[in-house]
Amino acid sequence: MDEFQKQALTEHLAELRQCLIHALIATAVGFAIAYSYSRELGEWLFAPLHAAMPGQGSLIFTSYQEGFFFI
Repeated sequence: MDEFQKQALTEHLAELRQCLIHALIATAVGFAIAYSYSRELGEWLFAPLHAAMPGQGSLIFTSYQEGFFFI
């Protein structure tokens, strides 16, 4: 434990704030990248379902929020 430095509470809080800011920025960047490819991701995820459907079938959503998942 000799390698750890003693810090005041305010220093711990400042370090925590920096970690939270970095985590929020990384989450926002990851969300933006995933959202920009949402159509391609949806097509890739639903490809096996579309292949198993007969003819020119289409997906039917049974609740209001389901249609917003892959617009």
